[in-house]
Amino acid sequence: MRAKKRALILASTPILNLVAAFATSLGEAGAFDRPMDMKQLSRRNFLGLGAAAAATALIPARAFAAGTTSNAGGLAAERALSFFHTHTGERLSTAYCAAGEYIPAALKHVNTLLRDFRVNQVKPIDPELLDLLFELNGTLGTAQPFHVISGYRSPETNHMLQERGGAASGVASHSLHMDGKAIDIRVPGVRLEHLRDAARSLKGGGVGFYPGSNFVHVDTGGVRYW
Repeated sequence: MRAKKRALILASTPILNLVAAFATSLGEAGAFDRPMDMKQLSRRNFLGLGAAAAATALIPARAFAAGTTSNAGGLAAERALSFFHTHTGERLSTAYCAAGEYIPAALKHVNTLLRDFRVNQVKPIDPELLDLLFELNGTLGTAQPFHVISGYRSPETNHMLQERGGAASGVASHSLHMDGKAIDIRVPGVRLEHLRDAARSLKGGGVGFYPGSNFVHVDTGGVRYW
């Protein structure tokens, strides 16, 4: 039922939104919630983007649902995510995987949004973490973006957070945030306990529950809960 609901939402996306999404993924438009300037697109690029969007529109909407097996890894071949960074105010909606292949330009946009904003350092985010979030989104059955509290964390920032929070901070000396393999999130309209339980049900890595700070930590390390 949740997969069908999500499929209906995706199926109703206007064609121009699909063009904009592909432009973002391919680097033809600005990455972070900037309106596309159609005048700056050449006729060839616009036609190319339109063709790509039209092709996407022909893909059965259920193929975007995390529960649909469309490739050897058990995930849909077409995968997209939406983020809102709670500290920077940046937004990103992007198709990061098409026909079972990761899209380099889209991954670059994700890396930038999930950078360590305190020191403005960018590190590649583990694509498996994105796939875990994609599965989580399907399990939750929501169209809301992930609200990001923390993505990549530099060694300097990690040490600073440890010092600031002391022993009760929950910040590991070598946090998986430092490897681009962890993210702290919440989802509008989803109870934090439900988000935690949904993440645990995937058994895709670590899940930390922080009700005092209103977020859930997920990572692609070993399966463990705290």
